[in-house]
Amino acid sequence: MREESFLKKIFEFGRKLKAWVESYAEKPYAEWALFIIAFTESSFFPIPPDVLLIAMAVTVPRRAFRYAAVCSIGSVLGGVFGYYIGWAFFEAAGLPILEFYGAMGHYEEVQRLYDEHAFWAIMAAGITPIPYKVFTIAAGAFNVSLTTLIVASIIGRSARFFAVAALFYFFGAPIKKFIDKYFEILSVVFLVVLVGGFVAVRVFLR
Repeated sequence: MREESFLKKIFEFGRKLKAWVESYAEKPYAEWALFIIAFTESSFFPIPPDVLLIAMAVTVPRRAFRYAAVCSIGSVLGGVFGYYIGWAFFEAAGLPILEFYGAMGHYEEVQRLYDEHAFWAIMAAGITPIPYKVFTIAAGAFNVSLTTLIVASIIGRSARFFAVAALFYFFGAPIKKFIDKYFEILSVVFLVVLVGGFVAVRVFLR
């Protein structure tokens, strides 16, 4: 009974948070919030910007592609910042972040991956739930070409965010009803995917 009550409170909090985010979707600074989250997620922040992007796109579907563009630009620029952390401040900042995500236990594997498949690794990280900041910081640490990082990031991040935008632009109303109806289940699925991204880093780098 206690576990059910705890879960109920968590889901109630999630619904209130969702309603709060949606209430800001049409306000001018909502896009700045999206940009900042996308930027920081690419270098150190653990929560992906998809959360806010989806909330804004489902509330105002006609602006979905605009939101995706803001998200993509913020994410790519954040990736460049992550690259700079790895290149200039690896010991002070980059190393602790990579250790948090379990990447430094496979230092040589990461270097080999970048030596052989840097472009594809960065692009894959940009599309999938794999923590993107691991690859941006590592790219700077291993002196991957900045051009490679930017181009791969533009392709990967844009593909991910514009796919989300297209879904809500064309099917916004039905999807909103679906999300509202199955919010609890979708919340659990999101958490599983988020945790799976952390696990994927460890598996991918073995």
